[in-house]
Amino acid sequence: MTKRGSPNFTPAVLLQTRSNMKKILMCFVFAASVWADTHAAPISFQSGKIQVSLLELYTSEGCSSCPPAESWLARLKDSPDLWKKFAPMAFHVDYWDSSNWKDRWSSPEFTERQRAYADAWKSDEIYTPCFVLNGKEWHGWFMHQGIPGISDDEVGVLAVSSTDTNYWRATFIPAKPSSFGYEIHAALLAGGLNSDVTAGENSGRHLQHEFAVLNLVQIGMTTSNGVAKGRFILDTPRFGPEKIMAMTVWVTRVGELEPLQATGGWLISPADPAR
Repeated sequence: MTKRGSPNFTPAVLLQTRSNMKKILMCFVFAASVWADTHAAPISFQSGKIQVSLLELYTSEGCSSCPPAESWLARLKDSPDLWKKFAPMAFHVDYWDSSNWKDRWSSPEFTERQRAYADAWKSDEIYTPCFVLNGKEWHGWFMHQGIPGISDDEVGVLAVSSTDTNYWRATFIPAKPSSFGYEIHAALLAGGLNSDVTAGENSGRHLQHEFAVLNLVQIGMTTSNGVAKGRFILDTPRFGPEKIMAMTVWVTRVGELEPLQATGGWLISPADPAR
């Protein structure tokens, strides 16, 4: 006899009810996830009107002269001028790779970028470590505590923004009207990287890397009413919480290497409590 006002829950009905409740709960979780993705707080980086210098290091785990240069670059993490007056990157080239040791972060694309610079300088050779500052070869890194030649040129404002760290919008407002077309470039950077090298010139050494370029993209921009705009995708691999992630973005005239303006910042900073 069933008590008045109580549902007649047989075991089969109970199982079905629990199944339905589980499905409803999963729907709520999925909906919450979608809402979070579409309503995430935007990430944005923006330069001022004064040129932010672009600093590039071409390096390799196969080069015994490179660790001091990388150590110098790593110290820039603590500079108050980082991302405000200069934006750094470390490109690991592949011409030091061998069957005995391959730099995990090396890429032929980065080697070709260095070769393009060498061609622009009318040079027949490329080497590591090689620093490039605002598109020009720079030899004085080992004598300086900071970045020399910080620009005071007023070139315009570069801004980028995203809600998911993958899809980005870029806007460049040049300081002076120009008939040139523009291209936007973006590099995904990683830090806190470690290698125990077992062969080659650095055999037996424990190497640490900061500002290492993982991905590099280049997209044309469209200009309307003096404002250049573009969109790009920068695939962001998911590392463990110990990794440091950042990005450097810069704009050039179409077909040119020399940067006009740069910006960037941390995606996961060294001081991030989540690490």
